[in-house]
Amino acid sequence: MINKNSPIPIYYQLEEHIKDLIENGELKPGDSLPAEREYAEKYQISRMTVRQAFTQLVNAGYLHRLQGKGTFVSQRKIEQPLQGLTSFTEDMKARGLAPGSQLVNFEIIPAASQIANTLSIGEYGPVYEIKRIRLADDVPMALETNYISANLIKGLTEDIVNRSLYAYIEEQLGFHIDHASQVIESSIANKMEAKFLKIQTGSPVMRIERNTFLEDGTPVEFVKSSYRADRYKFMISMKR
Repeated sequence: MINKNSPIPIYYQLEEHIKDLIENGELKPGDSLPAEREYAEKYQISRMTVRQAFTQLVNAGYLHRLQGKGTFVSQRKIEQPLQGLTSFTEDMKARGLAPGSQLVNFEIIPAASQIANTLSIGEYGPVYEIKRIRLADDVPMALETNYISANLIKGLTEDIVNRSLYAYIEEQLGFHIDHASQVIESSIANKMEAKFLKIQTGSPVMRIERNTFLEDGTPVEFVKSSYRADRYKFMISMKR
């Protein structure tokens, strides 16, 4: 498996070998890997070489380290293409995962200046503030806060929000959600995000702000989300 005469770096050979074991299912999420010392002794290579391979796999999301416990196989990241406007529920179902939500907060509040401008309503106009933990197979994936004009989207209830917000807007109210603009940036989890996403404070997250519009250009929602960077990744196809 390790060819010391190959021009391919030894750390990369070990990295690819472990990656193959993970991708073909011989190593499963949650499995503990042997210690760096054991790999070094088995293949007669330096522990620094093993550590470099492990670090590459941690950075790529295949492994994660727990201080004092060792190195473990990570859950595979959910991949979301950035083409087309779909809801979280639709995304998870398309991947064979069970979507779910835990409602943290649901209330009507007066819109602050930023929210009012984004939704094209008067300042202090009534908006729903909906904070949810988004789940895939019962695992927290994102903390999401929606702001929606209560004068535009009427009759929202906690029960509706717990099922599918987009389905209610389109199927029950007859609106057509047409397009959105989205900004993604990397950040680290604050205490609130860490609590709800079950991660450590300071863990990497992807923060997303999305403005969603109806077909006539009316803003229908403003969403702030924080996604776990260890469980979620975004993909985009580009054509020249």
